[in-house]
Amino acid sequence: RRRGGHRGRALVPHPPVTGSSLQFILRSLPFLLQGLRVTLVLTLLAGAGGIVCGVALSLARLSRVRPLAWLAFAYVSLFRSIPLLLALFWIYLLVPMLTNYTMGAFESALIGLTLFEAAYYGEIVRAGIQAVPAGQSEAALATGMTGMQVMRCIVLPQAARKMAPILLSQSILLFMDTSVVFVLGIRDFMGVANIIAARDARVTPMYLLVAAVYFVVSLAGSQIVRTAQVRLSPTQLRV
Repeated sequence: RRRGGHRGRALVPHPPVTGSSLQFILRSLPFLLQGLRVTLVLTLLAGAGGIVCGVALSLARLSRVRPLAWLAFAYVSLFRSIPLLLALFWIYLLVPMLTNYTMGAFESALIGLTLFEAAYYGEIVRAGIQAVPAGQSEAALATGMTGMQVMRCIVLPQAARKMAPILLSQSILLFMDTSVVFVLGIRDFMGVANIIAARDARVTPMYLLVAAVYFVVSLAGSQIVRTAQVRLSPTQLRV
């Protein structure tokens, strides 16, 4: 099976763009937007998968089964101690060698980002769970609820309010982390920008535009985080 990036119609035109920097950016914009769409899809899928895996990791770390808690701790420690790029190369290069199954670049990037971010989401969820007073769990258990019911109905809803802003902040970091997947040949936002800049020798305006887009998206995300912090604060919740 041939390795490759995100399949679909060609993202970058062949004729070089000439004229002013503004004309260059305007004519390149449709192709950059296609790359941005790939980046956003990758962010959403990896974020959703990372949160699901993170919840499982946090529950494993809090488990009374020592081997399970130790394995979860080892997983989190490993992925928080290596660069994201190395994790992507592991998935893209080593996994096919060990399993004799070749994955595409987009699939490898999605799995790598999900596994990598799960370690960070897991610690966020674990901290949120531990922030819920233990007395509430003990009182719920005293009424006859099972441990699973207590976690699902009592602990997790309160923990979600506490950790929602931090999860959003981590998702913003995930969006910026996706900028490295172009090394696998994926034509995401950074990948398309890199191709256009190299082809037309207009590096400065292109990378200034890339920086501006990442800044605007991150700034908008930060504003959403601040709004969530205000609305989910204890004072607001009592109103």
